[in-house]
Amino acid sequence: MPGILYLCATPIGNLEDITLRVLSTLKEADIIAAEDTRNTIKLLNHFNIKTPMTSYHEYNKYDKAEYLVNKLLDGENIALVTDAGTPGISDPGEEIVKKAYQAGIQVTSLPGACACVTALTLSGLSTRRFAFEAFLPSDKKERKTILNSLKEETRTIIIYEAPHHLKNTLNELYQALSDRKITICHELTKLHETVHLHTLSSAIEYYMQNQPKGEYVLVIEGCKIKELETKKQEEYKNMDITEHMDIYLSEGMSKKEAMKKVASDRGIPKREVYNSLLK
Repeated sequence: MPGILYLCATPIGNLEDITLRVLSTLKEADIIAAEDTRNTIKLLNHFNIKTPMTSYHEYNKYDKAEYLVNKLLDGENIALVTDAGTPGISDPGEEIVKKAYQAGIQVTSLPGACACVTALTLSGLSTRRFAFEAFLPSDKKERKTILNSLKEETRTIIIYEAPHHLKNTLNELYQALSDRKITICHELTKLHETVHLHTLSSAIEYYMQNQPKGEYVLVIEGCKIKELETKKQEEYKNMDITEHMDIYLSEGMSKKEAMKKVASDRGIPKREVYNSLLK
């Protein structure tokens, strides 16, 4: 029988946040696949766990995933851990999960600490809907595309950031999103955990005076739906109605459907659209 791949959530700071189920799985697994064995050994030593480890990280995730899947097919159980938090969230875990499923191997996730959810619950912002962006891409073109896409994002936005990039990222967010509410969570669950409620402009000013240290999670207010609707209506009003109609007709809408959509976009009666087209 093939083994099972266990995705084991580990603490993001406070070691007491580990679950009993994760501890027993780490003890009973045949192998622990760790993003950084030097980091994970501290956790294992603390709980007196002697299970052998192997490295599985961003730079070996394809070849090593094949190796680990073969181990699973041979009947060995593998516990996958990341440096902190839940495997597969902004780390190479997703690759081995994909390959395990392709090989017909059972995968199960052992829930626990997750920095993005912890920060969201602490943020004081809307938690009903959120968009998790993890770390913004380093490629300038791709980064700009992502930032532009966030301008009209109505969900609460969550971004991870390292201390040496924080100031630059806050400035880029301000340029892209204008001034929004932002909650900056620092060193979550650790001794010096801080949660600061800012606007983007006040956050920029704060970190001009205070040097960033440690890991950060940024939780940013989404664009208000009413503001977005008003903005779009203004954009549409500056567009010729015929041109506006052509957008929807080119998408395969009937004239009747397109007229209804144009009227809704512009906040005007459908009859006004019809009369304008007649002229």
